[in-house]
Amino acid sequence: MAGMDGFGTKLKRGDGETPEVFTEIADITNLSGPGLSRETLDVTSHGSPDGWMEFLGGLKDPGEVSADINYQPALHDLLVADFDDTAPRNYQIVFPDEDATTWAFPAILTGFEPEAPYDDKAAASLTFKVSGKPTIS
Repeated sequence: MAGMDGFGTKLKRGDGETPEVFTEIADITNLSGPGLSRETLDVTSHGSPDGWMEFLGGLKDPGEVSADINYQPALHDLLVADFDDTAPRNYQIVFPDEDATTWAFPAILTGFEPEAPYDDKAAASLTFKVSGKPTIS
């Protein structure tokens, strides 16, 4: 059977120490990214074959990672301290496959948006800008 159940995927935050210890960010309900993209360079010329435009790959953008959480201040407010950091922190996404495939990347927390509706759970949306090339192991 093809496919994989996403249940059990983890987002982990590094502590910046050596050796680095990663701690799971609790109560993730949805996780997406990194959204990799690439610029293209138009190299079309008057000599391009049959009048077709030609392109080369340009700079790569590692994109963003976004996460929705069941917000609990005691568990999540330490992330707000990341706004004081200008340098990226190391994060990992660990997938629930048998190999525990891990995407590791440095990122800057760029968004932390809590909400507490009167008729639903407290939640928050997190946004991370990835800085540099993610590694997959």
